[in-house]
Amino acid sequence: MNQEEKLQAEKKYNKWIVILSIAVPIVVAILFGVRIPNVAPLSFLPPIYATINGFTALFLVIAFVAIKKKNIVLHENLMTTAVLCSAVFLVLYVAYHMTSDSTKFGGEGAIKYVYYFILITHILLSIIIIPFVLITYVRAITENFERHKKIARITFPLWLYVAVTGVIVYIMIAPYYV
Repeated sequence: MNQEEKLQAEKKYNKWIVILSIAVPIVVAILFGVRIPNVAPLSFLPPIYATINGFTALFLVIAFVAIKKKNIVLHENLMTTAVLCSAVFLVLYVAYHMTSDSTKFGGEGAIKYVYYFILITHILLSIIIIPFVLITYVRAITENFERHKKIARITFPLWLYVAVTGVIVYIMIAPYYV
């Protein structure tokens, strides 16, 4: 496939990237305000989705090492798994918040500011990362590897930060779950 064909293949996905990048945060925000009636709180989910975030981070790091070692198949499989893990995380996270009240952080002093800094940057970057992940993934599946590498240099550290801080936020707030 020549460069022009790769760009055309990539463009086919652009509409979906834009739609998902806008729709996902809006739908998540809307669903946060929805409570499913007559459903017991899914209070067992936070450690599960935190673990999924941990696995996502692990898959990202191993995929990074794999591509540096030119193990393309392992890299592709790990990145696809990381994308799927992120999607499962999102579904579980929304399900938890549709059945449970948000947990308030109970720490005081400097740790409270650390927690909120990590939480706010995690939330903002989790929104920002959506189009980056989608664009990076599309550039890989359309075999536009030079453009893939350029954006992956931005996507990787942002996505890794979101995955790791998701675990940190859980660890910091876990003592305050009811």
